[in-house]
Amino acid sequence: MFGACLLNRPAVRAGRMCRRQLLATAHGIGKAQFSTSIHPKTKFYVTQPIFYVNSEPHIGHFYTMVLSDTIKRFADLCGKTTKLSSGTDEHGQKIQQAADLANEPPLDFCTRYSDKFRSLAVAANTSATDFIRTTSDDHHTAVRKFWQRLVDGGFIYKGEHSGWYAVSDEAYYTSTQVEERVNDKGESGMYAIESGKRVEWVSEVNYKFRMSVFGERLLKWIEENPSVIYPAVRRNEVLGWLRMGLEDLSVSRPRNRQQWGISVPGDPDHTIYVWVDALINYLTVDGFAQSDVLPFFPPNVQVVGKDIVRFHAVYWPALLMAANLPLPRRILAHAHWTMGAQKMSKSIGNVADPFVDIERFGVDALRYFIVRNGGIADDGDYSNDEVIVRYKKDLVGQLANLAARCLSERLGADLNVFARIGREQLDHAEPGDIALRDMLVALPDRVHVLFEQGEFGRGLALVFDALAVANKHVTENEPWLMVKQAPVPERLQVVLFYSLEAVRLASIMLLPVMPIKAAHLLDHLDITDNE
Repeated sequence: MFGACLLNRPAVRAGRMCRRQLLATAHGIGKAQFSTSIHPKTKFYVTQPIFYVNSEPHIGHFYTMVLSDTIKRFADLCGKTTKLSSGTDEHGQKIQQAADLANEPPLDFCTRYSDKFRSLAVAANTSATDFIRTTSDDHHTAVRKFWQRLVDGGFIYKGEHSGWYAVSDEAYYTSTQVEERVNDKGESGMYAIESGKRVEWVSEVNYKFRMSVFGERLLKWIEENPSVIYPAVRRNEVLGWLRMGLEDLSVSRPRNRQQWGISVPGDPDHTIYVWVDALINYLTVDGFAQSDVLPFFPPNVQVVGKDIVRFHAVYWPALLMAANLPLPRRILAHAHWTMGAQKMSKSIGNVADPFVDIERFGVDALRYFIVRNGGIADDGDYSNDEVIVRYKKDLVGQLANLAARCLSERLGADLNVFARIGREQLDHAEPGDIALRDMLVALPDRVHVLFEQGEFGRGLALVFDALAVANKHVTENEPWLMVKQAPVPERLQVVLFYSLEAVRLASIMLLPVMPIKAAHLLDHLDITDNE
């Protein structure tokens, strides 16, 4: 989709137009690099939720992948040593049923779908350092080790459990979490309020985790760390659950009902609950199976969808407390995607295939749209038309347009005066330049704050607001007329300086979001990695 864009042209090298000294840190107005306040320590660990392999990857998976990858690349830009985990969740009753329907052995079925998620990660140009499958030997070892810690701590006991169970969610719900509804076929039944999935009453003997004893500690943890769950609407949701009180958690299923999973150590008649199994993947990828010394754990940011907040913000930290392991520093729970303001559904045909749309629009164009328009607190609405609008308005209309106008050879940027102009503009600028200068000076720190929160869409809006002002500045100053004057006024070089400084800053801030095209544009400017 970038076929006609400047970003696809060969880089202009030193001697023809802009060499790296043109916009180097000492000469530019804005900072070349973000500050490293994202976290005081050097290592930075980002996790994706592992994806359930009972269906094809969809645009929501693409969003989660790209959002977590953007966070990881932002940490890279801040000078961190990073780790990004991804993978597939391959156990549970749903997988067992899906494999039976496909007439495949469960492991073959899981491998086929796991490979599709690996392919999407590659197609999306994500930079995950680890891809875990919960069917791996290492993960089985890690789960059994974690289970034994819970047993040794006295947090596991065997007892009868009754409750409303949703196979689709692989979860029990209390009476206050379900309601009676009539479905589209006019059939009455009980449904989980939170997920909308049908539930059935189940009574069985299984192993239980003493989660109820951690309610007060969890409340204290969240209240003393206001940003640990983001956005606020999800934090408040979790606090509401905790204030209602926690019950002990059923953490196994009878083997005769769920064969596909990890058996309880010492009791082959029971299978470890799939969510306990799945959550431990964040430890497995950091070497928990082999050692108690974990190089990256706990995660700095755990990216999850809003539908699995309960598992990551209640069950997971309670389990970690019981195992005497550190808690995640932050849980970022993003919203979902709709199409035509309706929930995406294969049955009504309003779904988006990420593989098709990557091919249609190009990976960086789609990454930009999904991060710019994707919701953190509120759902985003997906449409091909909106992808094209973002591409034409922002990437072509603002960024590529500004770069193309100011890199024209006939304007003749004088590299020998740019360093002096850059220094002078910080102390003195003409009235017509002050607004743009101040905007560019403030831009990196303003964007950094939003990126650090995970609000990349809002941060990108600031970047393109600055590009719009820079484009207006060029239009008002008309450098293409200045170059025709004899002698050519030095004012021309000031105008070009501001424009190319805006392009440089925008390209750096876009690196985590659209790494291929932003790097291409920086190459075009001959900007090196440390500039």
